[in-house]
Parts: sequence; structure tokens; C-alpha cells
Amino acid sequence: MSQPTRVLIPMSSHDDMGVSGIKTGSWFEEVATPYYEFLEAGYQVVFASPKGGRAPIDALSMQAPFTTANTDRFLDDPVGMRAIAHTAPLERLDGDVFDALFFPGGYGLLWDLASDSQVIRLIERFVAQDKPVAMVCHAPGILRDAKASNGAPLVKGHRITGFTNAEDDELDLSRHLLFSLEDELKAKGAAYVCSDVNWIANVVESGPLLTGQNPASAPPLAKALTRRLAPAGSRDTLSDTDATAVGAAA
Repeated sequence: MSQPTRVLIPMSSHDDMGVSGIKTGSWFEEVATPYYEFLEAGYQVVFASPKGGRAPIDALSMQAPFTTANTDRFLDDPVGMRAIAHTAPLERLDGDVFDALFFPGGYGLLWDLASDSQVIRLIERFVAQDKPVAMVCHAPGILRDAKASNGAPLVKGHRITGFTNAEDDELDLSRHLLFSLEDELKAKGAAYVCSDVNWIANVVESGPLLTGQNPASAPPLAKALTRRLAPAGSRDTLSDTDATAVGAAA
């Protein structure tokens, strides 16, 4: 009997935005919607975090207008709620047994996952093996220090997107952040691709890297990863709606 496709969802353990006094964590929609997308595709989903245990959710993302049908569903789902309250410690997992990585966004990860050597090495191994790595919103910031096998920045020459400076500025949060993911990825040689309008879904595929710009990008990004993991003969073609939200692969 074949093993099920396994997706690891690493989440942040960090809930403070520096010394600002602002609470943060993972963005709820970017956890809930991919979770159900993968479950409905028949995949096994494992949540993990650097510290294990409770993975904090950004309180703002649990309030209107940021809630969605899937966040409401997740709140009423005892299995899902228990999973993010009892995440596996990343150091205890063999990440190589998973078929794909999906990183939700949220500001917390700028303080832990982006400088976590285990996470960075795991991403590097996945990319070297051409296994898909999907990252949404601020999660592409984790690529800042990742290296290719030749020692060059991993993102060099790749088309990448992520939460933009303009979107951070609109929230008046840029001044509280450890770094700008847009600036860092551009400095490392990425071809940074973003929508001309804030908050519009934008997904870019470049080799094994699949990135989404903002919370609206979580649904099409999760679908793009599901298509990537499907057997070659059964992969759906992009719908017209998807095509408007998905950047061309490099």
C-alpha cells in the first residue's frame, strides 16, 4: 500500500512584534485554507513549530474583515484546533519524509523561522531535490539566508513574490519589522514580482519555489501546490480565474 502524500506546515512560535508591544503570530487564513485544501486532496498534514506546542495566531486575522469561511470552519474543528495547539517541535521531525513544505505567513516568522538554521537547511534540501516549497505573505522572507548548492543565494535568478513594502506601509508596520522581505530578496538577486494593486492575489511559480504575495494568495497558492503534487497524468490545467492570479513559471 502506497504512503499518502505528506505536507509539512511549519508555523512560527513567536507572538511579539519586536519591542512594539504589538502581538502577532501566523495569519489564520493562510493556515486554515491550505489545511483544508490538502486534507480534501487526501494528503497527510503535519503542523510543526520551532518550540512545539501552541503556535500563536495573529489576533487581527481572527477578526472581520479578515475572517473567511475556512477560518470559521477551523475554529469549529476540534482536530484542527488541537493540531495548532500541539504542534510538533521541528527538531524532532525528519523533514525529509515529507513531500512538500507549505509556510503560512504572518509577522511572527520574521523573528524565528527566518533565522532558524534547521528550517533553512530543510528548504535548501527540498529545492536541491526539486521538491516543492510553497510560501505565502511574509514567509518568503525565510529564503533570505538560504543558499543554493553552489553557495549563491537560493533565490538568485528565481521569480519570487511576497508581502510588499507598500502593503506593510499601508498597515503602518514597516517601522516595527526586523527586515523588509522585498528589499532582502531583491538584494539577493531574486526577480521580485508583485501586483500593481495591494492585496490582490498573486502567485508565482519558479522551479520548486511557489510563492504568494498576501493573504488573498493563500487559496490559489494551496491549489498550485496540490496540482504540483498530483500525478502527472491527473494534473488539472489552470482555470481562467487561476491564470489571472498565478504568475508565469520561470
